[in-house]
Amino acid sequence: MTKNQMRTALKAAGIYNLLWGAWVVLFPTQFFVLTGMEVPNQLMIWQGMGMVIGVYGLGYWWAAQNPLLHWPIVAVGLLGKIFGPLGFFMNYLSGKVPFSFFYTLITNDFIWWIPFFLILKTSYKEGQLKLI
Repeated sequence: MTKNQMRTALKAAGIYNLLWGAWVVLFPTQFFVLTGMEVPNQLMIWQGMGMVIGVYGLGYWWAAQNPLLHWPIVAVGLLGKIFGPLGFFMNYLSGKVPFSFFYTLITNDFIWWIPFFLILKTSYKEGQLKLI
């Protein structure tokens, strides 16, 4: 993956997360209506999640300036994009969420696994990624 491709992937992730976060904050019931889930009583919690996702978008955009140097932002993002689906599967298997929620994982998580992993792999190979 070239540095230009890394920058493009992170900028795309940034824009996507900013848009998703804004959608959740501004129209908090739409997600639940689309997935057939009951609209929760405490939408402020869901809107808070939208704010966090939007902030991730800013982080990805800024990391795009130098993806190998800013590998920690990419690593935190990748962890979230791994643990989010794990949380879904746990909740789905216990009957707490409908399967229709799964479709959001495709654009929110799965499509970013490969580019984020490749950025981290390149950062490691070039000596930027240091855990200690």
